Amino acid sequence: MAIKTALVTGAAQGIGIAIAEELCAAGYRVVGVDRRDFTIAGVETAICDLADEAAIDSLASSIKRLDLLINNAAISANGDPRFVSLEDWNRVLAVNLTAPFLLSRLFADKLRYREGAIVNIASTRALMSEPFTEGYSASKGGILALTHAMAMSLAPVRVNAISPGWIEHREIESLREVDHRFHPAGRVGRAEDIAKAVLFLASAEFITGENLIIDGGVTRKMIYPS
Repeated sequence: MAIKTALVTGAAQGIGIAIAEELCAAGYRVVGVDRRDFTIAGVETAICDLADEAAIDSLASSIKRLDLLINNAAISANGDPRFVSLEDWNRVLAVNLTAPFLLSRLFADKLRYREGAIVNIASTRALMSEPFTEGYSASKGGILALTHAMAMSLAPVRVNAISPGWIEHREIESLREVDHRFHPAGRVGRAEDIAKAVLFLASAEFITGENLIIDGGVTRKMIYPS
C-alpha cells in the first residue's frame, strides 16, 4: 500500500507542529508549510506566504500527490475595530480564509483521485468572542461556512472543520488550577488534543461538512455573574 501524503499549513508552531508529528507517527509522509524556515523531525518543509496567490500556486504545483490537506495556518490583527487598518484586515482574511479556499480547489482533483480529505482548523471564536478580535473571528466564521460549502462542491472529498477552544502550547507552567477547573473536562486543552482529532477525521469515511468543537465543554457551559 502506498504511503499517504498530508500537507499541513502553519506547521512551524503550536497546533501545526502537533498535527505534523501525529500524522508522521501514523505513517503519513508530511509536508509542513509555513512562511518562515523551520525544522520538524521526519517532516518535509516548504516556505510559503499564504497571503500570496502566486506562492500558493507554486506550492500546489510542487505537490504531485495528496491524500490529506490540513488548513491550519492563521494570523490575527487584534485591536479596536475603529483603528485596525484595511491592510491588516485583508491580510488576516487572505491567510485565514482565502488561502484555505485556494488550496482546497487547487488540490481538489488530486484529493478526489486519492479519496482524500480536507480538515480546516477553525476556532470557537467563530461562535463567541472577546472584544477586539473582529478579523480573526470573521475569518474563522468564514471557515465554518467554507467547510460545509466545499463539502458539497468537492464531494466525494470529505471536508470537515475543527474548532479548538483554549489550547495552551507555550506557557503550560503558567496555567493556574482555576484555569483547569473552568473547563468541564477538567483541564485546559493541549495541541495534541487537536492533532488526534485531525487523525480521526482523516479516516472517518462517513463524516463530511461537520465542525468538531474541541474546547473541554466550555461553549456548552452556562456562566452567570458571581
